[in-house]
Amino acid sequence: MERNRPAAATNKASRIPPVYRAVMAAAGPIVRWWGRLEVVGLHHLPTHGATIVPANHDSAWDPVVIAFAARRQRQIQALAKASLWKNPLLRRVLDGMGQIPVRRGQADTDALDAAVQCLSAGGCLGIFPEGTRSQGRQLRARSGAGRLAQAVPEARIVCAAVSGTVDIARFPRRPRLKVTFFEPTPSSPSESAIELATRLTAELRAVAPVASAGRHS
Repeated sequence: MERNRPAAATNKASRIPPVYRAVMAAAGPIVRWWGRLEVVGLHHLPTHGATIVPANHDSAWDPVVIAFAARRQRQIQALAKASLWKNPLLRRVLDGMGQIPVRRGQADTDALDAAVQCLSAGGCLGIFPEGTRSQGRQLRARSGAGRLAQAVPEARIVCAAVSGTVDIARFPRRPRLKVTFFEPTPSSPSESAIELATRLTAELRAVAPVASAGRHS
């Protein structure tokens, strides 16, 4: 079920890369039918202009489910771990979708520059403030989301809280996927990058608590 969907979005299908559309089409049966996806608050996501979409991260399915939930409104490019590009086939898919590789555990200025360029061109960029999957743990936020917001102050911030993704592979138990888009509490001029990222993470986790594949909620 998809609620709060606008009658029409300004982004035309022709503007979406073919690979991106193909991945969304392939994900449809899993996310919409098997996952019984519910989308709430999609109207908060603008149809154009620089937009940062911070999200919680419990499952490898999270970026696909969030992108599918937003597909009628925006293409969401995303920062993803650079190791995924080691697979030649996956590299072609990720590049075709406009994803941005980021090297974990180090200051990746190339990734930050690419992300800033995406936003400066009016793109929509997804980022996981926690930096990696929670695996059932409460993780501290990293500064990346805050640094992006400071680098492109005109960008809007719309959070995406996703839940149910850890259950996708629990066959025959069907998951109940849900993506809730919402605008976070406005930031103050004195808020640092890490303070902003920490607050965004706390607001996301208030909607979608930490979940793990080995634990039922």
